[in-house]
Amino acid sequence: MTRIKSFLQWLTQDKLGFFVIVLMAFWLKTYIAYLTKFNLGSVGAMQNFLLFINPLPAAILLMGIGLFFKGRKSYWIILLIDLLLTFWLFANILYYREFSNFLSVSIIKTSGSTADNLGKSIIGIIHPSDFLVFLDFIIIIGLIFSKVIRYDLRPLKLKFNLLVEGLAAILIGLNLLMAQKDRSGLLTRTFDNSYIVKYLGMNEYAIYDGFKTAQTSEQMAKANVSDLQSVKKYLKSNSVKPNATYTGVAKGKNVLIIHLESFQQFLIDYKWKGKAVTPNLNKLYHSKNSLSFANFYNQVGQGKTSDAEMMLENSLYGLQSGSAMSSYGTSNTFESAPAILKQKANYTTAVMHGGAGSFWNRNNAYKQFGYQYFMPLSYYDNKPKYYIGYGLKDKIFFSQSIKYIERLPQPFYLKLLTVTNHYPYEIDKKNQKIERTDTGDETVDGYVQTAHYLDQAVGELLSWMKKTGLDQKTILVLYGDHYGISGNHHQASAELLKQADFTNFDNLKFQRVPLIFNMRGLNGGIKKTYGGEIDVLPTLLNLLGINNQDTIQFGHDLLSSAAPQIVAQRNGDFITPKYAKVGGNYYNTKTGLEIEHPDKKLKAELVGLSNKVTTQLSLSDRVITGNLLRFYKPKWFKKVAPHKYDYNEKKSLKDLFSQNKTSMWYQNHQKSTQSKFKTDAPELEK
Repeated sequence: MTRIKSFLQWLTQDKLGFFVIVLMAFWLKTYIAYLTKFNLGSVGAMQNFLLFINPLPAAILLMGIGLFFKGRKSYWIILLIDLLLTFWLFANILYYREFSNFLSVSIIKTSGSTADNLGKSIIGIIHPSDFLVFLDFIIIIGLIFSKVIRYDLRPLKLKFNLLVEGLAAILIGLNLLMAQKDRSGLLTRTFDNSYIVKYLGMNEYAIYDGFKTAQTSEQMAKANVSDLQSVKKYLKSNSVKPNATYTGVAKGKNVLIIHLESFQQFLIDYKWKGKAVTPNLNKLYHSKNSLSFANFYNQVGQGKTSDAEMMLENSLYGLQSGSAMSSYGTSNTFESAPAILKQKANYTTAVMHGGAGSFWNRNNAYKQFGYQYFMPLSYYDNKPKYYIGYGLKDKIFFSQSIKYIERLPQPFYLKLLTVTNHYPYEIDKKNQKIERTDTGDETVDGYVQTAHYLDQAVGELLSWMKKTGLDQKTILVLYGDHYGISGNHHQASAELLKQADFTNFDNLKFQRVPLIFNMRGLNGGIKKTYGGEIDVLPTLLNLLGINNQDTIQFGHDLLSSAAPQIVAQRNGDFITPKYAKVGGNYYNTKTGLEIEHPDKKLKAELVGLSNKVTTQLSLSDRVITGNLLRFYKPKWFKKVAPHKYDYNEKKSLKDLFSQNKTSMWYQNHQKSTQSKFKTDAPELEK
């Protein structure tokens, strides 16, 4: 009893004891957060041990700084460092819940470009239990003010302070050695940030990410034309011939891309309580005039929607960390779809979006891509009932876009960005035309309602196209940008799919999103080919009859019989018709069973596939981070001059509304077609 009393007295009345209290409390809450707030997938004794121990070394190192100070200042500096580390933990809990990833320097640097109306989502993301990470801090403050913890004003010897910091450095080194032994090439080959956190810790990940960000800046400064040669060599050796049967079948047609926000493939033909969630998209998916892809995957990373756009427009992957559009969209040279179509086939190019133009740095990146027109929220009539989450409701957005679409000189390349089917999947009662699911997961259960709303909006737009005859002049492209239900909702996902369980392999299959090319007279069908967003541009260019051999693109024509069908995920995972990789495990794609003991031949094949994926991702990163396209100058391509594009509403609309004999408006005897657009949006009822 005396020993316990002496120990408690040491904890509460000795500076080193106070240091231990704060350190142990932080260690414990971080470990609990690892287990309850994140899905790190630790397997085996070594991984679980490292997960348990890794919050400690960095905490000792950083909180140990407070020991160098004298008197009360020492206590408050230790507490301040504890508070900062706790805020970092709290921020990552919220970010992970929404994006299944960890905050990075790149994301924080570009947060201004993604800060539009995030408050509502954050409120939806926060769980009351998240605030428990601050409980220990509050208790310790209370113990200080109640004088249970008393200040020890004696200074510690410098040698002792240095010993504490040295111990922290040794622990960090040992942690790294054990991690490298269990996961070879952890810091050099992995594309998944959760591995860094699982093995080394959240604070070490922040340091690693900061180093990688600085390294990336240095890479751009050092990049030269020889780096491009290795990329060209790789692309040449891995090129495939496009499908000649489909070459040019859409030549001269308008291209209308509908970006289906957070829309997953499982929604196609999905019914809830006997009602089809997406009847219009179902019809389009099965149409004889549609080329639909059943095994088409999103391939986004932290940049989510912006990564999808990067692949769609450039056939380049998003980055391992952050958003390429945000970080590099203002300064990099690109050879994007808008510029290619303008220069090779005189297309008018435009994007319409019912959200803020600065989101994901679009107002700058689109100029680098070569878009002539960009109509963000400022171009639209916005009233409180019109706006939800990240922008105008889709029906209202489409109805107001007609006046711009009909003025575009034809042929045009137009992208419409929808937003209503975005987390937190909320829609007002008047627009709820289908019941919520009943999994009990609040994040998931509203998903079918907003997806149904998006489908209705698409149906209204398609009806207008048919009434005006635009459908006969247009190839329609619809694609899902990324998942709507993240990998943190296994139980709810299993219930939606009516499965007994939901494995990591199931989650990889869950990354499928729709891809549909629809055009009058197109020889359609549902294709089983495996592909991803990186492949959309090469496929579209072949359909349009535009030569795509002299470009730097990492995708392939999905209709080619020689398509490689290796679908890379941004974290290094992949799926093919035969095999898949999730984390460090391999699976049989057809059975979904893990390949636990591959023979020597199969193991070599699996490793070879993994190396191909790693190489492709690395080379694509090199193109973006090194700005290598500044060195690539094909004869047919003229470098985009972004300063020539002005998205100022007054100037842009003055140019757009000038008479052009190829626009729908002019061809309709200079009369608007808006009256032919019918919507049941209750907000627009008179």
